[in-house]
Amino acid sequence: MKLGLLFPGQGSQFVGMGKDFYDNSQKAREMFEIASEAIKTDFKKLMFEENDDINKTEFTQPAILLYSAIAYELFKDTPFDFQYALGHSLGEFSALYAAGALELADAIKLVHERGKLMNAAFKDKVGSMMVVLGLDDETVEEVCKNSNLQVWPANYNSDGQIVIAGIREDLEKLEPVLKEKGAKRVMLLNMSVASHCPLLESASEPLKELVNEYVKDEFLPVVSNVTAKKYTTKSEALEVLPVQLTKPVLYKQSIKNYEDEVDMFVEFGGKVLMGINRKITKKKTLPITDMASLEKVINTIQG
Repeated sequence: MKLGLLFPGQGSQFVGMGKDFYDNSQKAREMFEIASEAIKTDFKKLMFEENDDINKTEFTQPAILLYSAIAYELFKDTPFDFQYALGHSLGEFSALYAAGALELADAIKLVHERGKLMNAAFKDKVGSMMVVLGLDDETVEEVCKNSNLQVWPANYNSDGQIVIAGIREDLEKLEPVLKEKGAKRVMLLNMSVASHCPLLESASEPLKELVNEYVKDEFLPVVSNVTAKKYTTKSEALEVLPVQLTKPVLYKQSIKNYEDEVDMFVEFGGKVLMGINRKITKKKTLPITDMASLEKVINTIQG
């Protein structure tokens, strides 16, 4: 079966993520150890116990990546045809792991540092992101452009669902304007970093150095958030990954570009993209979040 592999981004984290894998798989336990050693952090405590770090971006990102990586490792021996890996925001780095571009320890280090770079960019300002439902892309783009505020389209999730990013105060000012334009819902997210907008410019060059250090020369196809096109080499990764911080995520465009190449999508470590996909494509998306859903997906693929 031809599969598109999907990997969720920040915001999909929760306490208890990966515990069923840990309890039932030696491979998962070994991967927890690798991750813990990579950044000297107890991932069992981070992911299984109530704590503040799980929502701090420098820890959220490696936790989500580890969860997705374990789901993929437990699945990958199932016979399937790897067409491409596609991640949403942070998920692009999980996709790179699945495509063979990163070793696990290096992937954990890379996204840990990415999170710290993003935090540092907002040391002296408060950013956020805001979901807008019920407006077309062009209207939201026009509102942002004409606002004279520091706000930008950040995630093109599906028709009628777009996320904008910027300075928190500016986003709050934009809320009544978007509602006046006909938005069905406008919701400010509980976060202090504005991803995928020019406010992260200072993090791009340091991230490029990390990509150069950790990413392998060649790998299986990964779809870029920035271009909505596939790439397979380190040289291409050096072009798209640093600017991924400052450019919008073209998720729905990516799905539409390549949905005809696959029989089905599988989401590793979440169900967020499955929900979004229902609004974009008629192709089925199945999630792997624990041992039971892993078995269900394997049984579906093997018929």
